[in-house]
Amino acid sequence: MKVAVGADHAGYRMKDELAVCLKGLGHEIVDFGTHSDAAVDYPDIALGVARAVASGAADRGLLVCGTGIGTCIVANKVKGVRAALCHDTFSARATRQHNDSNVLCLGARVIGPSLAEEILRTWFGAGFDRGERHERRVRRISEIEDDSGPNC
Repeated sequence: MKVAVGADHAGYRMKDELAVCLKGLGHEIVDFGTHSDAAVDYPDIALGVARAVASGAADRGLLVCGTGIGTCIVANKVKGVRAALCHDTFSARATRQHNDSNVLCLGARVIGPSLAEEILRTWFGAGFDRGERHERRVRRISEIEDDSGPNC
């Protein structure tokens, strides 16, 4: 699987550590930066990762910032992206199984490296539970993005 990864200055160390983990799991990494603790604007990096996932240039994405909130907000502005902020393995598994999330967002100032790796492994190891109710809900998300569904 090709994975687009990105982080701001608060999350770049965790991003780099998790990229090593992903490579160990056999995934190809496309790194959108950053590579130091010099201040950067997280929207620019999150947008690059989200667009790579939405276009199919990457199968999934990983974003890390201080809290994970900012990058998650940005990624979810891109049509076709279902970004999920996870700080525990239950949410990581559930968002893959129920929401078919395609971008994982983590907060480097919220969780430690070992939990981050556990969440990453859980999220990448879980699949989408195909079935009428989950597929219907994910379709509804797409309708909302298109502004073509009822009550939009």
